[in-house]
Amino acid sequence: MSSTYLAGSVALVTGATSGIGAATAVKLAERGAHVLVAGRDRARGEAVVGAIRSRGGTADFVAADLRDAASVRKLAREAEELGRGRVDVLVNNAGIYPFGPTEQTDESEVDAVYALNVKAPFYLVAELAPAMAERGYGAIINVGTMVAEYGAPGMALYGSSKAALNLLTKAWAAEYGPRGVRVNAVEPGPTRTEGTAGMGEDLNALAAQAPAGRPGEPEEIAEAIAFLAGDGASFVHGAVLPVDGGRVAV
Repeated sequence: MSSTYLAGSVALVTGATSGIGAATAVKLAERGAHVLVAGRDRARGEAVVGAIRSRGGTADFVAADLRDAASVRKLAREAEELGRGRVDVLVNNAGIYPFGPTEQTDESEVDAVYALNVKAPFYLVAELAPAMAERGYGAIINVGTMVAEYGAPGMALYGSSKAALNLLTKAWAAEYGPRGVRVNAVEPGPTRTEGTAGMGEDLNALAAQAPAGRPGEPEEIAEAIAFLAGDGASFVHGAVLPVDGGRVAV
């Protein structure tokens, strides 16, 4: 393993069976954390766990259905059990990102997006942050999107859900920061993952608008998350860090 600045810590990553979540799980394990790989697909989750263990890391899969508060509370309890009583790092990565005209968006889609993108992080923080605060240590990283920062056609539902997560990040920093829990967020730009594969050249066109001129890789987002999880970011509270090739800046 490489740097072990997270040695001895327990990290829960939601949506960790593919894409940014899987890359983050691998990265945190490389830094020494015992990683709890949360997701719905056991086969893909066990594959991520296997990859981590093959590199000398420590990981377990935990099934996660984040559709309602009861399911989220169940995940929190199971994560604490696997973590021998604690979770030190929480990465709220699970999310869905449908695009489309507002007038063509039905109520069930609105409910599904807000349930996973807003309510699930809210309830997980409610379950896990108080114990972190009691111990006087913890890090929470929320995964947002660059389209939470500006208006874009077809992005109203997804962008607004992540804009809510940005405000939650700042509010939680105010609420839990004084007791040792750092809460921050990253805002990825266009990133090559299994979930965005279907965008094809549209992903490249979107990425071309940024100074970097290319889509990001999941590992690049994971590096930013790992930084915010560790003590190297000890003076970083309530930050929303764009990891988007410079798109929001320009």
